[in-house]
Amino acid sequence: MIVVMKRGVSEQAIQRIAQRVEQLGLKAHIIYGTERTVIAAVGDKRNHERETLESFEEVEKVVPILAPYKVASKETKPEPTIIKVLDLVLGGGNVGVIAGPCSVESEQQILESAHKVKAAGAKGLRGGAFKPRTSPYAFQGMKEEGLKLLAAAREATGLAIVTEVMTPHHVELVAKYADILQIGARNMQNYHLLQAVGEIRKPVLLKRGPSATMEEFLLAAEYILDQGNQEVILCERGIRTFETHTRFTLPLATVPYLRERTHLPIVVDPSHGTGIASLVAPMCAASVAAGADGLIVEVHPDPQKAVSDGAQSLTPDAFVFAMEQSRKVAHALGMTM
Repeated sequence: MIVVMKRGVSEQAIQRIAQRVEQLGLKAHIIYGTERTVIAAVGDKRNHERETLESFEEVEKVVPILAPYKVASKETKPEPTIIKVLDLVLGGGNVGVIAGPCSVESEQQILESAHKVKAAGAKGLRGGAFKPRTSPYAFQGMKEEGLKLLAAAREATGLAIVTEVMTPHHVELVAKYADILQIGARNMQNYHLLQAVGEIRKPVLLKRGPSATMEEFLLAAEYILDQGNQEVILCERGIRTFETHTRFTLPLATVPYLRERTHLPIVVDPSHGTGIASLVAPMCAASVAAGADGLIVEVHPDPQKAVSDGAQSLTPDAFVFAMEQSRKVAHALGMTM
């Protein structure tokens, strides 16, 4: 249920209603909107609870949430959520760009990457310190040393750091260094991990699983939101289909579909979505045209020497071109990039 508070009610009144929601055996999520405040009351719905809440003078109305995902639903919060981390802004007409190598490989590599993607217009730096790999013999990342190098790159450039966390017991460690915690596609339905990042008050970039439906994707986001972390970024990174001409199939209809159903910002990953460097720039522009709030792109100083995902990584010059093309589309649509 959504408890819609009357305009101008005091914070004390809001907290009193939220406490009453909890006393009824429901979980209260207070959402402060631009015009009014609502309280999402999540749990089993029973008519007497609705009637009880509607009896308070400060409450304008109580309405059911029809979507299975409650806090993520646009029914709960019609206004788009805007996430700001340092100079990176996602949502509200801003197209934020996160770029960098798949893996942190060395101090020189990550610092060079950071400086070059910033010069091209990126506001966030991606780079894996912990790397989930299909083969147990593949490079698994530099771990905490990689996190320290990412922090050094932020110190040198001011870019917001986005990096993946793989297990619940790594959450506090990664949060110590990162500005945005990434949940990879393989972990989209790792519910213990989702709950763990939900308890950390840092933004979370949630990647869609390669076989996940939209409802499963949004319910995964709901796990994070349900723990009280309201800063969730949805990332479309391609799904597995029968096609073999690209690494995955990148369904950009995801973007406007999600826009109709959730207030959360939506980012597209055309690097994983195609797996082919030459396709990344046009898919960046197409993602912006579809209404994406951001892009996350793999960029490496020398992709041929990358220890992972070199085939889909852009050179710094190719990234400059991709940014130029995407910026033209963004400006044509009245968005800032």
